[in-house]
Amino acid sequence: MIRQAFGFLERHFEEFLSCFALSVVAVCVFLQVVMRYGFNSALQWTEEIAAIGMVWAVYMGAALCVRERFHIRIMAGVMLLPRLGATTVVIIADLIWLGFLVFMLQVSVDYLTVLWNFTSTTPRLGINEFYPQTVVFIGYALMTLRLIQIYVHWVRGGFRGIPGMRPEHDIDAAEA
Repeated sequence: MIRQAFGFLERHFEEFLSCFALSVVAVCVFLQVVMRYGFNSALQWTEEIAAIGMVWAVYMGAALCVRERFHIRIMAGVMLLPRLGATTVVIIADLIWLGFLVFMLQVSVDYLTVLWNFTSTTPRLGINEFYPQTVVFIGYALMTLRLIQIYVHWVRGGFRGIPGMRPEHDIDAAEA
């Protein structure tokens, strides 16, 4: 039971958070439109919540794209290479990307440290900026975790195919 719950969470975590954040954005924008045009008034807090929700949706969506390998890649060129060349190019690109992710994790830790030491609050909600800004660290940590997870699955699968390739980009399937 617990294993199934963790499996479900592992499979749908980013989807849930990004859908929830986008739903919050949609509700806040809808409320703001209704208040402005229906009641000739405005809700001050909806803009901040919508902005925070959009940032969370973007970072969770980026992690989701890593998990599903939907991020931007030029696969047409890679698929023209022989398997060893394609695998080498993908691994080198992912190592460079992993380096960037680790760098951004360090930058986000530094950023959050500054926010923690020099507190500031949001103008309307009055909440500490540290808390909504943790998404920077969480997003890059999830992207790093998902990238490593792709290679763990690839190794456990006996190095079959190219790491993390989507089925439509499988070179063996195209050759068959």
